[in-house]
Amino acid sequence: MQAYTPIEPVEILTARLGIPGEKIIKLDANENPYGPSPLVRQALSKLDVVHIYPDPESRFLRDALSKAHGVPAENLIAGSGADELIDLLLRVVLEPGDRVVNSVPTFGMYDFDTMLNYGSCINIPRNPDYSLDCNAIQKAVSDQKIKVIFACSPNNPDGRLMTTTEVEFLLSLPTLIVLDEAYIEFTQTNKDLGVGNTLIRRVAEKENLVVLRTFSKWAGLAGLRIGFGAFPNWLLESLWKAKQPYNVNVAANAAAIASLHDREYLADNVGRLQEERGRLFEKLSRLPGIKPFPSQSNFILCKVEKSSAKQIKLDLVSKGIFIRHYDNSLLSNFIRISVGFPQDTDELIRQLEGLL
Repeated sequence: MQAYTPIEPVEILTARLGIPGEKIIKLDANENPYGPSPLVRQALSKLDVVHIYPDPESRFLRDALSKAHGVPAENLIAGSGADELIDLLLRVVLEPGDRVVNSVPTFGMYDFDTMLNYGSCINIPRNPDYSLDCNAIQKAVSDQKIKVIFACSPNNPDGRLMTTTEVEFLLSLPTLIVLDEAYIEFTQTNKDLGVGNTLIRRVAEKENLVVLRTFSKWAGLAGLRIGFGAFPNWLLESLWKAKQPYNVNVAANAAAIASLHDREYLADNVGRLQEERGRLFEKLSRLPGIKPFPSQSNFILCKVEKSSAKQIKLDLVSKGIFIRHYDNSLLSNFIRISVGFPQDTDELIRQLEGLL
């Protein structure tokens, strides 16, 4: 299997390139440049129990999540990022050789964790507009014994939100649907943090639905690794047995609870990123040889039509600007740009104009 390629943090980039951290424009990992709520900083400054193991069941956090999302606390499990919960789920449900459907291109951890847990990943290419190929998925379910189907909405790297028709199609299938809503908070502009689009409340009524969420993006807690999932009742006993006992550390736990108490502040930051997403899209659309795709997340995928995406990335690195580039059979000569501060957009566009 191939190793997952993570994004390097600012301090490593600074040491390697000799560029001061404050001069680096980091638009390659979909992080929230506005950072966490002030309540998070207060909560972390008051931590006095770091010498004690954390609550293995994250009960206070799960109660707060239950109130925030209208999901019974008993159906919620917290994890060290949603990534841990992907691995935990597959470790519990997969037998060696079990098949998992993956609609590509999408988040690389689905394929990675499937292989790590002795499963076989069936990668079904998306349609040109990045919608699901429902016919191909239906055929795979009909012809093969499919254990799990992953769906990311909005999808990474294209930022497309699944339609109601796609959602209902998936839920009609006789297999477990794992819906990753890591970016759902960026899908609406009325500061409701994606409440109108999330399917998390349907987990209680659908036995084949799992919904994963994270604090990394909307709440600015990527460095603390904290996420959660809503799971159907029949899965819970096995998941609790297999979960690492102290998987959520006390700092991440305190930060997540503080974030839930300051949703209005964080929704304002999300609104700023949504507004900047629109401005970035408009400016990218005007560049020759760049085709941006509409996004409902905090990043924009672009097809590079007349230049080398890899060379653009390397040229931007020399200027202290970091973006993601793709060059494979599914995304040939593409770049993905995270939404940053308005001044980040301005400098990025200025450099791209010089390169193109």
